[in-house]
Amino acid sequence: MNFLSKNIFISSILALIPAACFADWELNLPRGVTPFSQDIYDLHMYVLWIVCAIGVVVFGAMFYSIFVHRKSRGAKAANWHHSTKVEVLWTVIPFAILIAVAVPATKSLIMMEDVSNADMTIKVTGYQWKWHYDYIGEDVSFYSTIHKDSNVTRQRGSKLDPFSVDHYLRDVDNYLVVPTNKKIRFLTTAGDVIHAWWVPALGWKRDAIPGFINESWALIQEPGVYRGQCAELCGKDHGFMPIVVEAVPEADYLAWIAEKTEEKALVINDSKALEGINSVALAEGKKIESGE
Repeated sequence: MNFLSKNIFISSILALIPAACFADWELNLPRGVTPFSQDIYDLHMYVLWIVCAIGVVVFGAMFYSIFVHRKSRGAKAANWHHSTKVEVLWTVIPFAILIAVAVPATKSLIMMEDVSNADMTIKVTGYQWKWHYDYIGEDVSFYSTIHKDSNVTRQRGSKLDPFSVDHYLRDVDNYLVVPTNKKIRFLTTAGDVIHAWWVPALGWKRDAIPGFINESWALIQEPGVYRGQCAELCGKDHGFMPIVVEAVPEADYLAWIAEKTEEKALVINDSKALEGINSVALAEGKKIESGE
């Protein structure tokens, strides 16, 4: 191999290094905040390194052959057309690579579907164009729709600057509040058409299908606000169904649940009081009508 050929060969190998160097760049798969999302990230990086190694070997051999065995140097094509050793080699190596990828991938799939031993359950129902959350066993439920600031700004003719709105089209009126370090089971369905509940930081996406329930789970390890979006075309306002999950320490979560329960009790009491007033008014009206 002459000097020029060596330089070209080495350059072709070095050209692949930036892909690995930028593996943690913002365009890479996010690591997420759940054990499953981090497992998926590790699997992604593991496969990426395998792909990089395959690329180095394949393209390295290709460029080496192109420059070293070129016709201008007097190279002549070989006449052989069969090699049992080579055929066995290019069968065994890909098979070994597939096994090396399939084993951890299968473990990840099993982990993803294991919703047992959950600490709490939340039912997620998609509607055009909002979400409904029901905390099973807590008597807390509410709708979550796009924040009014984003909703007003997005209207045609509003003349409002979207850049002046915090988290434009990505904020909601009611956050889905969950505790950290608790295994949460999600039951996802829909009340009209097919939707998809997707928060990238959790590491999974689930279709919300009318008449069918998809199960999933999350254990959020870091407090914070995590945003997502409906990921299934569901009508004219599909792009305006944001999702916001707020993970808080358990003590804060319990305080939030108590507050929501108290709010609901007040609403029920007010409703009963209003019903009582209406009943009295109706009775008085009947007395007046009857001349009593």
